Amino acid sequence: MAAPRLIVGLGNPGSKHADNRHNAGFWLCERLAAMLGAELRPESRFHGIAGHARDRTRNRTHDQARDPVWLLMPQTYMNRSGQSVAALARFYRIPPTEMLVLHDELDLPPGALRLKFGGGLGGHNGLKDIAAHLGTQDFWRLRIGVGHPGDRDLVVDYVLKKPRAEERALIEDALDRALEHWPLIKGGDYSAAMQKLNAKANP
Repeated sequence: MAAPRLIVGLGNPGSKHADNRHNAGFWLCERLAAMLGAELRPESRFHGIAGHARDRTRNRTHDQARDPVWLLMPQTYMNRSGQSVAALARFYRIPPTEMLVLHDELDLPPGALRLKFGGGLGGHNGLKDIAAHLGTQDFWRLRIGVGHPGDRDLVVDYVLKKPRAEERALIEDALDRALEHWPLIKGGDYSAAMQKLNAKANP
């Protein structure tokens, strides 16, 4: 399986949304950028905040640095995330199969992670817009559990509020695990990454 060339963190822009559950993808993307030494900056052509980190390991055949890994945080608001993702992906000719989207997941408890490829979109507006712009659902996702309010009518208000302190601590632990196992994802070893990340999905 090809290693990811584009990592997308989903969320809503602006300080009033910074601590919302819906911004869990932003939280992980920012931490990953810091770990990789990638400087994230506004990129108007991509409708988002973006940066890249070059993998300096050598290609055994061509003895050259591999393509950079791009990190992107769309600034188009969640339900228009696909506009940003498609703009960067097309510019750098990155196929959907080489994308990893980091996003909040209602169907997992705080502290849980699930790495998966393709499949349903779970009603997530960010994922739905990305799939619409790419014309496919065949891209990788890392689902970051934020819990569910227990009533569908409460979902919108729930994701647009910050988690309780104990929930945030569990989510931060999950983000730590994601960073710990990043080398497996970077190397395209998704099977091993899934075993590591998904095995601890029920804290």
